[in-house]
Amino acid sequence: MNHVLVDKRPSARHLRRGDLIVFKYPKEPTKDFIKRVVATGRDKVEIRDKVLFVNDKQQEEPYALRSEPEIVPKEQNPRDNFGPIIVPEYSYFVLSDNRDRGKDSRFYGVIDETLVKGKLLTIYWSWDNTNRSVRWTRIGLTFY
Repeated sequence: MNHVLVDKRPSARHLRRGDLIVFKYPKEPTKDFIKRVVATGRDKVEIRDKVLFVNDKQQEEPYALRSEPEIVPKEQNPRDNFGPIIVPEYSYFVLSDNRDRGKDSRFYGVIDETLVKGKLLTIYWSWDNTNRSVRWTRIGLTFY
């Protein structure tokens, strides 16, 4: 569990690819999610064998973690092969940095701009529920 600071100023609403955002989870709006914007309105998004393409250009993603070697077929699950789709205007296609384990726009669709709370600024507290310990390496990470 992370506790974060979020930039909610109007200027933080001008989102670009690569921004980490906090938004209301579309399937349960009482929950907030943090994901990375990989495409904005009118962008074409496609994932082929775990590789992200935006507007037919392969994206460099040094932050993306792909730890599982197998490729899941599109017919089975959208994790590794998705799209192509065109992101509607005033919407965002978001992905988890942990691409093999995260639930994101591949599974629940694009994020309408009205669901966005702001850009992630920093983590000020991080707790690992599984190991019941503080994740010291995450505290103080900044994202702007």
